[in-house]
Amino acid sequence: MSSKFTDAMSRMFDWQATVDLLQYDFVQQALLAGAILGLLAGIIGPLIVSRQMAFSVHGTSELSLTGAAAALLVGVSVGLGAVFGAVVAAILFGVLGTRARERDSVIGVVMAFGLGLAVLLLWAYDGRTGAAFSLLTGQIVAPGGTGIAVLAVCAAVVVGTLVFIYRPLLFASTDPEVAAARGVPVRALSIVFAVLVGITAALGVQIVGALLVMALLITPAAAAARVASSPLVATVLAVVFAELAAVGGILLALAPGVPVSSFITAIAFVIYLVCRFIGSARQRRGAGRAVAAH
Repeated sequence: MSSKFTDAMSRMFDWQATVDLLQYDFVQQALLAGAILGLLAGIIGPLIVSRQMAFSVHGTSELSLTGAAAALLVGVSVGLGAVFGAVVAAILFGVLGTRARERDSVIGVVMAFGLGLAVLLLWAYDGRTGAAFSLLTGQIVAPGGTGIAVLAVCAAVVVGTLVFIYRPLLFASTDPEVAAARGVPVRALSIVFAVLVGITAALGVQIVGALLVMALLITPAAAAARVASSPLVATVLAVVFAELAAVGGILLALAPGVPVSSFITAIAFVIYLVCRFIGSARQRRGAGRAVAAH
C-alpha cells in the first residue's frame, strides 16, 4: 500500500486539523458551495429518478466537462463554461432524443463526442494539471465571492423554475400519456427540465467532478425513494441525504487533502444501502401481514 494513501487515511480523523482548516475562507466557501449544491441536488434528484433520467445526467456532466475544459483553455470562468456546455447538451438531448426508444443511443453518441472533445481541450491546456484533474474528480477549491454568487444565482433560477412547473412536471413524469391528453405541454416541459438538470450537473462538476456527479444527483434521491411514502417526503429526505453527503464529504476530505468525490460518493452509497435495507424490511413486514390477514 502506498505511503501517500496510508498518510492520507491516518489524517482523516484528525479532527483538530479539520477544525483548524475551518478557519480559512476557502474552506468556508467550499462548505457553502457544497451546501447549496446539496440542496439543489436533493430537490431535483427525485424528479430525475421518477423520470428515469439517470443516464442523461451522466451524459450532461460529460458535456459540462467539455464546456469547462474549453473555458479553462480560453481563460474564462470555468463555472460558466460548464453551465454553457451542460445547457447545450440538454438542448441536444431534447431535440435529437424525442422518441423514447432512441433517447439512450442519442445520449451515448453525444456524450462520446463531448468526452472526446474534452480530452482534446484538456490536452491542449498548458496550465496546471491539477486544475484539469479536478474537473474529473472534484476538489476542495476556493470558489471565491464570484463563484459563490454564480452558484447561488443558478441554484435560485433552477429552484424557482421547478416551483413554477412542479405540478405539471410531476403529472407528466408519472403519467405522460394522460398528461398529454389533458393538454400538458409534455415535450416543452421535458426540454425545460433537461436544461435544469444540465445546469445542476454543471454546478456539481466543480465540486464532485464530471465522473462522479451522479453521486449527488441520483444516489440520495434513489435512497429516499426506498423509504419515502410520497413525493414531498422523498424530496425532503433527498435534500437531507444530499447535504449529509456533500458537506460531510468535504469535512472528511479536509485533513487528508484527497479529492472530495471519494468521500461524497462513499457517504451517499452508505445512505443508499441503509435505506435499501429499511425498505426491504418494510416490504417483508407488509407481505407477512398480508399473508397473516388471509
